[in-house]
Amino acid sequence: MCSVVRLLTVSEDARICDLLKNSLESEGHRAHCVPSIEEGLSALSNGSGWDLLLYDASIRKDPGVLFSRALEQRVRTEGLCVLTDNRDVSWEGHAKRWNIRNVFSRPFQRQDVEKLLSVPVDFDGGPRGSAPVITPQNDRYIMEELGPYGFFLGASPSMRRIYKEIRILASVDYPVLILGESGVGKEVVARLLHKYHSRSKENFFNINTAAIPSELLESELFGYEQGAFTGAMKAKPGKFELANKGTLLLDEIGEMNMQMQTKLLHVLQDGSFSRLGAQSSTRVDVHILAATNVNMEEAIAQKRFREDLYYRLSTFTMNIPPLRERREEIPFLIEQMIMRGAASTGLEPIALQSRLMEAAQEYHWPGNLRELRNFVHRLLVLGDQDAAYEGLRAKTRVKSAEINQYVMSYPAPSQSNMKSVVSDMKYETEARMIKEALSAVGWNRRRAATNLNISYRSLLYKMQQHKISA
Repeated sequence: MCSVVRLLTVSEDARICDLLKNSLESEGHRAHCVPSIEEGLSALSNGSGWDLLLYDASIRKDPGVLFSRALEQRVRTEGLCVLTDNRDVSWEGHAKRWNIRNVFSRPFQRQDVEKLLSVPVDFDGGPRGSAPVITPQNDRYIMEELGPYGFFLGASPSMRRIYKEIRILASVDYPVLILGESGVGKEVVARLLHKYHSRSKENFFNINTAAIPSELLESELFGYEQGAFTGAMKAKPGKFELANKGTLLLDEIGEMNMQMQTKLLHVLQDGSFSRLGAQSSTRVDVHILAATNVNMEEAIAQKRFREDLYYRLSTFTMNIPPLRERREEIPFLIEQMIMRGAASTGLEPIALQSRLMEAAQEYHWPGNLRELRNFVHRLLVLGDQDAAYEGLRAKTRVKSAEINQYVMSYPAPSQSNMKSVVSDMKYETEARMIKEALSAVGWNRRRAATNLNISYRSLLYKMQQHKISA
């Protein structure tokens, strides 16, 4: 097992503290952040035995007493690190004085965490070595930290492919439509797109268009002027203005009403809009991301979503597979969720029984990552792995029974080999779907073809193939 790195950070920057805490504690290391030199001295004196000390020079106080105390407390000079502004050359003298060879420049990012952990340190007075390097990508999985918004993990071929697409799409300004079931991590993908985009230093805003009443959504998106309506005591910018030069995620876009879709289309086409009650228009430059769990083709066919808006949003489309289609990721996800959940609650991490892990991989997880996270949190608090195992097995048995009942409703296949069984089931399923689709629309074949998402000519061919007639 890798030795545990103990990092003490002195910084007033909450973003840096969160990045270090999430990155290190997710890998089993220890990270503690204090906002002042005084509190740093106190932490050095409590006997915790820090391996690394990172000082944020933006505090702009003489750190001499801090580093002197660090050396007294046996933090090796190799473990002394400083974070400075790019233009700050004053630290050259300080670094020479305390033999500091590890000076980092702002902005401090994920790759800097890796460099920080590659600093040689002593572990419990033992032989010198190198701290383990945390990398976002290894042979087992790809992982990217997103601070307080969680993490992206890809261990399956599909999620590794999505990660590659994210890195490619992050270099362009085109809209991206993210599709997938509820709870698969669409917002995580959107935040990772923003992290690697050229606009990453600008704001990221997320607005759930389905959670806001339609009569309020316009003011949330575009803002309003003073006196625009009763209660508008002062002007307020909308999300488009706040996200100017940055990124805006329109979550649950498939639930937006038609009136708002029309206004949104105008903004995406022209890059301008008017606040409620305004006499002039405002121009913005926003990188648009959209996400939904709605079947967009079906929504367009049923006139619930504008086709022109769909094509405006879907310059690039990313389909996030449900958890049941990437079961190989479940052990890694559970491991991360346990470590992070334990760190945030102060509870002890637990090691899952092999049979419980197997049951977790067999379960179909209809709630995807959200359901998996709730499962892990309950397990951390209650600690009853036997009950958790029985619960998963019971739900798996119910699902298996439903599938068996569905399969048994088909006629027995004419041959006993596996290939013929699959072929017969496919043939019968296709015939049944066509009959049900035709019956649902009063045998209007064009409407049935639209609902089945196939061409009219294909429907006529399949009706002839299956000998289906009114």
